[in-house]
Amino acid sequence: MPENLADLQREIAELNERAEALRTTLGMYPDDAAGTAEAALAELGYAGELLRECGERLASEAGDGAPPDGPRAPDDEKAVLRAVFSELTVPVLLLDHEGYIRRINTLAAERLGSAPGYLTGKPFSNFVDLRRRAPMRSWLASVLRGGDPASFESRLAQRGWAEDVHLTLTRLDLPTEANPLVLAVVSPPLEGGGDDEGPPPLESEVEDQVVVLAARRLDVLTRMTRLLLASAGPGGVGSPLALDEAAALLADSYADWVLIDVCDLPADPRRARRAVVAVPESDGHRGLLEGLDPMASEVPGGVLESGKSVLNQLIEDETVLGTDSGGAPVLSALGAGSLLSVPLIGSRGVRGALTLVRRSNRGSFRLADLGLIEEIGEHIGLALPPHPDAPPADGE
Repeated sequence: MPENLADLQREIAELNERAEALRTTLGMYPDDAAGTAEAALAELGYAGELLRECGERLASEAGDGAPPDGPRAPDDEKAVLRAVFSELTVPVLLLDHEGYIRRINTLAAERLGSAPGYLTGKPFSNFVDLRRRAPMRSWLASVLRGGDPASFESRLAQRGWAEDVHLTLTRLDLPTEANPLVLAVVSPPLEGGGDDEGPPPLESEVEDQVVVLAARRLDVLTRMTRLLLASAGPGGVGSPLALDEAAALLADSYADWVLIDVCDLPADPRRARRAVVAVPESDGHRGLLEGLDPMASEVPGGVLESGKSVLNQLIEDETVLGTDSGGAPVLSALGAGSLLSVPLIGSRGVRGALTLVRRSNRGSFRLADLGLIEEIGEHIGLALPPHPDAPPADGE
């Protein structure tokens, strides 16, 4: 390993050159990706050792204030080491013993789709696809417990994209830290992505444009309004609202899974039943979703009881929609990325709940989406026919 800071800088510069050469080789010869990936992993292992050296030097400077290689100012050396970490040509994160991001370099922040300042302090597991989150947590615990590095395939999911990656976790024991830290290095997968992870990303770059998103929301609202007017019929008297058509409309254009729960007695919103489930074509989770008790889960159970909406732009707790008979989180089985749930508000209060779920490879629901679905939920609530045993509303 380098004996002084000058050697460390030289080694890092050479590592950057080799990494750039591997990146160029991968682009020119994609058929040789396996061999290139093996070489890249070897370089990542060396990068981990260099980062360990950086951490030890930072800890030494913080501990006694005496530079090991002469009269160089400690603050100057710390600044150089931080710059080295930030500008490494591989995505690197420093996690604390609970899995929270302590420090993240520029490339890793770009990979997760946010600024380093925003990502710092967030649980790294939040940016891992739900299907891969539990294994990642177990590997992290194993590294912290046993000290041996771990290298495994995983998948990142953020900002409407799901990306297969290879994660390498290395434990760092620093004298200035009460608990060990973990260095996480992100690299391309050793093999191609799995065939069972759902369709490719659905949202193109243009979908991030405000005008396009606004036009999509207006289209959804217009189509839903036509459906509601059709149910009212001439003079306000028509056939009851077809909830399955409303759910299908939203599933077709706005979400992947749509759940509508209805309270048979508005005076008691806790007595709710799952009325409609709309799922993607060829999806095998309809029976699972139909069999869930709405009140047995945080969402939509909490929405039915409180009458307040819920927006999870990034799902942190995969159990909020409930679990299957084996105790597995439903959202993990769906491969979900974000969800929102709004109450159906009628003239007699909460009439039910409307819940929308999107895959991890679609853009997350936003506040503007929540406002739109809240308005649609209120319209559906007003269009629901009154239960024959319900007391009349005020003024009726």
